[in-house]
Amino acid sequence: MTNPLASNAGSVATGPRGASSDPRHVAIIMDGNGRWATARGLPRQVGHERGVEALRRTVEAAAELGIEVLSVFSFSTENWRRPASEIESLFALLRAYVRRDLKRLVEDGVRIRVIGCRQDVPPDVLSLLDEAVEKTAENTVRTLVIAFNYGGRRDVTEAARGLAARVASGVLHPDEIDEATMAGALWTGDLPDPDLIIRTSGEFRLSNFFLWQAAYSELVFVDTQWPDFDRAQLESALEAYKSRKRRFGAVDARRTG
Repeated sequence: MTNPLASNAGSVATGPRGASSDPRHVAIIMDGNGRWATARGLPRQVGHERGVEALRRTVEAAAELGIEVLSVFSFSTENWRRPASEIESLFALLRAYVRRDLKRLVEDGVRIRVIGCRQDVPPDVLSLLDEAVEKTAENTVRTLVIAFNYGGRRDVTEAARGLAARVASGVLHPDEIDEATMAGALWTGDLPDPDLIIRTSGEFRLSNFFLWQAAYSELVFVDTQWPDFDRAQLESALEAYKSRKRRFGAVDARRTG
């Protein structure tokens, strides 16, 4: 069995909270580093380096804009198909980001959560991520969720396997499994579902990210490659979100009669 990078704890989000003018949880699929570099005749590594700079800008902007939870899709379970040299460069950048920014994140009251699989991740990377989670565990100002070696299908599969084990041991009855129980068994079990999911680089898909959690998320797709993403782009996405009516399957009374 694959172990999650972080365990679930705390209260469980059980479903939509209702419409709100400000998103509580924003998730971002950070896409386009390689294409950004290729378009400029640069090595893909340079694109990933600029992507880390964009992440740093976005984390700071999200804090200033009052976003409570920011989730970023940094490495998927499918990214192992990339060349080994590129994978290692991604690991190196993650190491550099955590080592450089951890102290500031601690001081700013940011709690770091890491979700995903531990399988195949280098031990030193696991140790560094564990250290970041441990040092920020008591922080309460906001949460930065790093989806690393993460896949939405794996998330649901592991949750189902865990619930099946509880049923087999007699701790849980099958009739007790409902949507709230399933949501609580996911790696994001102590977090609210994302209100808004942003994907950069002009692609129109979730790519196996937050498949359960995105049931009622508003989706914003932007043409900007991730290395060029900045506060203005984030604010534009937030404005698009605020302009939408979130009905969660209900009928808008103002449109009936």
